[in-house]
Amino acid sequence: MKISTLYNKPNQSRTIFAIEAFPPKKDAPVERIYAALGEIAALKPDYISVTCGAGGSDAGGNAPTIAVSSLIKNTYGIETMAHLTCVSSSKAQVLTTLEALREHNIENVLALRGDINPDIVRKKDFQYASNLTAFINEFSDIETAGACYPEGHSEAQSINADLHNLKRKIDAGCKTLITQVFFDNALFYSFLDKARLIGIDVPIAAGIIAVTSKSQIERMVSMCGASLPAKFVKMIAKYESRPEALRDAGIAYATEQIVDLISSGVDGIHFYAMNSPYVARKIHENIKALL
Repeated sequence: MKISTLYNKPNQSRTIFAIEAFPPKKDAPVERIYAALGEIAALKPDYISVTCGAGGSDAGGNAPTIAVSSLIKNTYGIETMAHLTCVSSSKAQVLTTLEALREHNIENVLALRGDINPDIVRKKDFQYASNLTAFINEFSDIETAGACYPEGHSEAQSINADLHNLKRKIDAGCKTLITQVFFDNALFYSFLDKARLIGIDVPIAAGIIAVTSKSQIERMVSMCGASLPAKFVKMIAKYESRPEALRDAGIAYATEQIVDLISSGVDGIHFYAMNSPYVARKIHENIKALL
């Protein structure tokens, strides 16, 4: 099933709920990761997206993403969206990946440029995610989603410039969008208003994470530049030395964000579960009646 059809069902009024997972890392016990995925799948989200490796990926790095996506779709019976980066891939390599995805009955990809990694040679076939999106839509029937940034991409000259780049993804055939993590809903609403004004009319899912450690938020800010509201900073400062308290406070903060977003009619929630069944389950318990 194409993800866009989830949003476009007749009389659709509820918020679509998705969870992001990631494949096993090279040094991680595969059994533990797959057990976690099984618990997350048991929550029956509308779909589960599956990441590539962080920090960029070589062309051969798609196999774990495809394997996990196939498990979710073909074993657990839940729709899936495989992340696909292009910064280090040729057109031929992307075509090979698309063929492998179709062989595993995977119908959706999140088309990304990918992080620039100085240790991996960058290829020149695709400069931007919009180039990858156009290529996929020309040569495959796999549906493309795109990433967007409520506070603007870190490399963009301005938020307005970033929005016009985002419009190029839509014009290239992108059917849905997922935002980067944010902690201030007002920033998301401002972004949404601006996006709609310039003709970006596809469903936009809000990317939410429940912060469970101080190191996690430090990594998040360094990677995506998300700003931190005063009440969020106070929460981290108060509970940073008490891991369980910080975990529960982070879940409560994310729940508050999601309740406000759903109440405001957001198209979807894309929850970054970080492969934690406990956190995913607590969030789902808190909001399932709203969904």
